[in-house]
Amino acid sequence: MPIQTRHLSGGYTNQQILTEINLTIANGEWLSLVGANGSGKSTLLKLISRLLHPQQGTVLLDGKAIHSQPAAEVARKLAFLPQQQIIPQGLTVRQLVSLGRTPHQPWWQWELNAEDQQQVAIALQLTQLEKLSDRPVEQLSGGERQRAFLALALAQKPKILLLDEPTTYLDIHYQLELLELLKKLNQQQNLTILTVLHDVNLAARYSSRIAFLRQGKLFTIGAIEDVLTPDVLAEVLDIRVSILETPVGLQICPLAPLS
Repeated sequence: MPIQTRHLSGGYTNQQILTEINLTIANGEWLSLVGANGSGKSTLLKLISRLLHPQQGTVLLDGKAIHSQPAAEVARKLAFLPQQQIIPQGLTVRQLVSLGRTPHQPWWQWELNAEDQQQVAIALQLTQLEKLSDRPVEQLSGGERQRAFLALALAQKPKILLLDEPTTYLDIHYQLELLELLKKLNQQQNLTILTVLHDVNLAARYSSRIAFLRQGKLFTIGAIEDVLTPDVLAEVLDIRVSILETPVGLQICPLAPLS
């Protein structure tokens, strides 16, 4: 399994946010983390991506403790797209995407070799950014900017892609455009995807499985038809819902808050 967490607990300084998280992400699947604000979704993603060190337990990447592996080695397997990116001043889209090749280059190599250039070109093509490759990143729209940072991650040629609320600040058109692109990468390139998604319906529509977090613990995890139930949504999100059969699969219709 590409990613496993064993008895994983962690948080910030002396504050523990997550307790005893045990989960496995299978090769080529799309797992989404869903829960109320403060439930620990982003914290879990940061622990898995090495941005935070566990207080207890471990994260395994390809069977080895991820926090004991060299950063460059991890970056050749796993890419992380944070919720908010720092917009680099003066960089073009192509220059930004080229930074994704850094883990594959020796420290003395400044220029992209033929393989690096090919991977950058592929990333730009996959995200449909070829025509914008010479445009400064700060001049892009929100949707274009998100695609540019996704291209940066794809240029790493990772096996696993972690995304923290990638649809935040995007209108519905760009949300669907981005998620359809991720779906294509997941299905055609067998890219393993782990997302934090705030929208339950988007998580249900695109994910292979959903992991529901509640107050820093893993409440339940499973296939959409098994975990997308009124009882689970009542416990995790404190809402009353109706479950609907739709052309894109099971979706929820929120009816009322429970408290």
